[in-house]
Amino acid sequence: MKAAVLENAEKMVVRDVPDPVISPREALIRVRAVGVCGTDLHLFRGQGNYNLDSDGRPIPLSVHPQILGHEFSGEVLDTGREVKDLKPGDRVLCDQGRNCYSHGRTPLCSYCASGDSHQCQYYAEHGITGLPGALAEYIAMPALNCLKLPEGMGYDLGALVEPLGCILHSSDRAARAEARFRFGGPEPIRNILICGAGPAGLLFLQYLRSVQHFEGLILISDIRERNLDLARQFGGTALNVSKRNLVEAVHEATSGERVQYLIESCGNPAVFEQIPAILSKQGTILLYGHGHKGRDIGVWGNILFLEPALVAGVGASGGFDQDGRPSTYRRACDLVAAKTVQPLPFVTHRYTALSEIHTAFDHDCVREEYIKALLTLN
Repeated sequence: MKAAVLENAEKMVVRDVPDPVISPREALIRVRAVGVCGTDLHLFRGQGNYNLDSDGRPIPLSVHPQILGHEFSGEVLDTGREVKDLKPGDRVLCDQGRNCYSHGRTPLCSYCASGDSHQCQYYAEHGITGLPGALAEYIAMPALNCLKLPEGMGYDLGALVEPLGCILHSSDRAARAEARFRFGGPEPIRNILICGAGPAGLLFLQYLRSVQHFEGLILISDIRERNLDLARQFGGTALNVSKRNLVEAVHEATSGERVQYLIESCGNPAVFEQIPAILSKQGTILLYGHGHKGRDIGVWGNILFLEPALVAGVGASGGFDQDGRPSTYRRACDLVAAKTVQPLPFVTHRYTALSEIHTAFDHDCVREEYIKALLTLN
């Protein structure tokens, strides 16, 4: 089959690779749609590598090339002999993470048992930790990682369920944190700042407004006016930090109160230098963005002085429904199907062949109008 293989930093080549072979518990999926994520861009640029050896050291791409693509949907072509609830022709979206349920492992590890499957003791992730991703014609996935698409949901929307699942998972973790300020608590969150109006920031904004029904002030910062226009449409107060100072803008918008909840979804390390002046003491910081480079870890000194609740959210982890399938993905799928959260408005670039996808990484991702790319295959 054909696949787009990342052979080294900034070197992606479409070439032939072996067809996947399915195990008794797996399904063979013809890939129909793949989203390009910020994590893909970080991996492509060499700003991150999550494929680690037994000592926790990154394995170079030159040693173990990676097929990217972890937001995807497709059509079932074949199933292993133990798969009873999927059949050829079924339209599915996929959880790219392999965990205890994926492999029928018993007893469950403590992470899967507690509903934190993204930290499974035996975890491996397609498109990120070395397993082949979906920038390919076919992919083999555990059947329990596959959710049938609702009637009327296209493959493109199916591929965009994964990033919303990540927002749900991260928000769930923030809600469970021992924090001074809480939604509806004795000291309620009144002011929120989302740093970055990219796909993640816009999904966080929609989640807060349409799912959490938060009616207070939500500031969202970025330098791209097109992204900020979308933020306004989704109920955010946009701050163009290329035109005004973020600290001054936050102080003005909050009447000097600062924000009780800060969501870092931009991946820009410069924001950490500004947090001490914009976060309330004992406020909550949700660390979602990745790819931070170029700042000394010492910037954390003045942040830690505020005694914040620090929450890290990675992936679309969660518990499992009675059928063994991931509950966070199912929640996210239901929200997209009901149009409670709408990811399509920020898909700015589309591609229809693997041979085109390199342009997303090489050129389009740095264009001012770029927000998110989607590959669809016939």
